Amino acid sequence: MSANLFHHIHPYPPFNLQDATKLIVGTLPPPRFTTGELLPEDVDFCYGSKNGMLWPILDRIFELGLVYENTARAITQRANFLIERKIGVCDIVASALREKIDASDLGMQDVELRDLTGYLKKHRQIETLIFTGGNSKNGPEYFFRRQAKEEHLKIKVIAAEVPRIHEIEIDNLKVRTVSLTAPSGAANRAIGSMKKYKQMKAQNPELSTFDFRVAQYAPFF
Repeated sequence: MSANLFHHIHPYPPFNLQDATKLIVGTLPPPRFTTGELLPEDVDFCYGSKNGMLWPILDRIFELGLVYENTARAITQRANFLIERKIGVCDIVASALREKIDASDLGMQDVELRDLTGYLKKHRQIETLIFTGGNSKNGPEYFFRRQAKEEHLKIKVIAAEVPRIHEIEIDNLKVRTVSLTAPSGAANRAIGSMKKYKQMKAQNPELSTFDFRVAQYAPFF
């Protein structure tokens, strides 16, 4: 490994695979979660970045009353919610190398993937994969498609527009995949160009990109 490259290792193992019927699938948390240099508003848990929107979205949908701080209480709140709702988390990237130390998916090199299809074969109660991002290069759906192709698994299109829905059959088990708009600020520009967002914004000028995500995510959680 070049001394100039940062080894971005996922700090969290898959969570709640044994009971989950839905699995949240992303890539990697920001590099500071690997180095342990968390901010006071970060939560030392899956999707715990102070800049991430997944937990604020779920907080809005389910009225969870979450705290956003680097404490055991914040971790327990999130873990208990996932367990109660039978939701697991299994980001597909185990590690990657980076020239620039940031959270960009495109910046990942020499990516090592987790065996997501293997987890689905083992934990057959999992019915749905929820990708926190689409099929753009190095996104979670992109990597899952690569794994499926390597195993000669067929992916059937159910809905072609975001949120895109597909179905894949693994060991005679049908699993649905849903690709949501990424819960990061980087995806706001993409939202602004979406026909659905423009229609909703025309009806409600006060609508924000966050509100749009809440409406998009709610049916799948």
